[in-house]
Amino acid sequence: MTIFSKIIAGQIPSYKIAESDKFIAFMDIEPLVEGHVLVVPKTEVDKLFDVPDEFLAEWLVFAKPIAHAIEKAFDCKRCGISVIGLEVPHAHMHLLPIHSSNDLNFTRPKLKCSGEELKAAQQKILAMLG
Repeated sequence: MTIFSKIIAGQIPSYKIAESDKFIAFMDIEPLVEGHVLVVPKTEVDKLFDVPDEFLAEWLVFAKPIAHAIEKAFDCKRCGISVIGLEVPHAHMHLLPIHSSNDLNFTRPKLKCSGEELKAAQQKILAMLG
């Protein structure tokens, strides 16, 4: 069972942004930038291109309002998306407020955020999801 499956099962707390029967979105606890959200299918599949076909389009549709909320909540040019999949063997996409493609450089050091900082970022996004 991956750490994401444990979050989905409620065994590990998270700063949830949205949830459906197939997907969940929550704050990354080691973000590259403030406002970094993970969007995860509830089905535990390691690689993006092994996710069932019927999930792929729905995944982006689920993520779309979250991306718009991130763009409204944070000073950025747009919400970037990245799928890397090396750290956790459970398919997931990263949504981040970005100014340039360098903001999606996952070799950069991650931020060390307090629970209060993560909660504040979560609340900014939730306020824009309306």
